[in-house]
Amino acid sequence: MNAPLPVMDAPLARESLNTAALNAPAPVLSVLIPFHRDDPAPLTAALAAQAAAAQADAEIILYDDGEPDRRLNLAVASAAAALPVPVRVLTATRNLGRAAARNRLAAAARGRWLLFLDADMTLPPGFLARWLEQAQREDADAVFGGYDAAPDTDPAHALHAALARVSDVKSAAARREIGPTAVCTSNLLVRAAVLRDVRFDEGFAGWGWEDVDWAVRAARAWRLDHADNPAGHAGWQPPGALLAKFRDAGRNYARLLSKHPQLAALPGARAARMLRRIPGQALAAAAWAALARSNALPMRARVLALKLWRAAWAAEAMKEARA
Repeated sequence: MNAPLPVMDAPLARESLNTAALNAPAPVLSVLIPFHRDDPAPLTAALAAQAAAAQADAEIILYDDGEPDRRLNLAVASAAAALPVPVRVLTATRNLGRAAARNRLAAAARGRWLLFLDADMTLPPGFLARWLEQAQREDADAVFGGYDAAPDTDPAHALHAALARVSDVKSAAARREIGPTAVCTSNLLVRAAVLRDVRFDEGFAGWGWEDVDWAVRAARAWRLDHADNPAGHAGWQPPGALLAKFRDAGRNYARLLSKHPQLAALPGARAARMLRRIPGQALAAAAWAALARSNALPMRARVLALKLWRAAWAAEAMKEARA
């Protein structure tokens, strides 16, 4: 089994508990939601309603990663105080990123099972009850439920939604064919013992690939599976934000490939290697960005340009790693 990775120090500014969480016994399920500027209150309210309807033995833990918005933090804590299920809000003194936030949440959880969700997700009816049934079966140690592209009428979000539909919205059967690299922490049920054994690598900074790295390592000793219990992905971003996110994620992708050379066959890795051999990548990357932003192009062409932009920055990061 993998040795736990060192954990960065992240003292809490405070922890607030609602009335239901006071002296509540350890639950079966801990629902864990990190947030950083996104408002998790609508998701928390939806979870509380489903937990109450199903009489679920569950707690909800929210982790504000660095409290960038004091007013949001207070509003989230206030909304949590009114809910009928146990809710705790942890507020960190500084931002440490996605991997560290999930490690802190796992350490704070008291449930035998953990359910990681992103703060901007929406839930279909019966979502929580289906996860509790999955936990009772105990035929896997971690299960990714998938997600759907929640509708959005804002034209600025069309590119992000199109990319998700092409790349990420897949059935459980399709994801099983792919294996651990199809696992995301946006909707992941996992046995608490797995997180005690295999932590998220906090060397992944910012956005991207820390969940794939975790799944590949966890699959060596634990049973990973996929299920059709999707949550709705509603956190769409405009093209500029996507381009910046994928640019910054290049170093994380290079880190993933350096840790797991067997993933060199992934389509993104093949594209990055191809682009790395072509001179003038800076000019090409600028062209990909312009094409991805262009509303005049068919959406399929814009999605392809966005993927090439992502691959170009991964190639640059791989080049730097070899230097």
